[in-house]
Amino acid sequence: MSIVKINALTVPDAQREVLEQRFASRAGSVESSDGFEWFELLRPVEGTDQYLVYTRWRSEEDFQAWMEGPMKAAHQGGGAAGGPAGAEGGAERPKPAATGSSVWSFEVMQQAAPKQG
Repeated sequence: MSIVKINALTVPDAQREVLEQRFASRAGSVESSDGFEWFELLRPVEGTDQYLVYTRWRSEEDFQAWMEGPMKAAHQGGGAAGGPAGAEGGAERPKPAATGSSVWSFEVMQQAAPKQG
């Protein structure tokens, strides 16, 4: 089954809009990657300053290929939001929006979709 990578980004209140804009302008950088299945940027509602960047992949190998190829190139070229599924930026590298980051890895053991009908 699939694997999930969740990047927990610690984002101060003053940087929330910056982070969200960087992800909004990431120009589909992950969607065309081989083995990519899903992406979500989760904004905290209460009780934490951590955004969660959720990506789902067909395999660990597909995720690693993306990390070593397109993601690495995007982060070296400019304004990374931090970690997996980061945003692309311009020639001058802006200050990161997140003050901390940790990546969690999971295997999908069970899944369900809404019933049709």
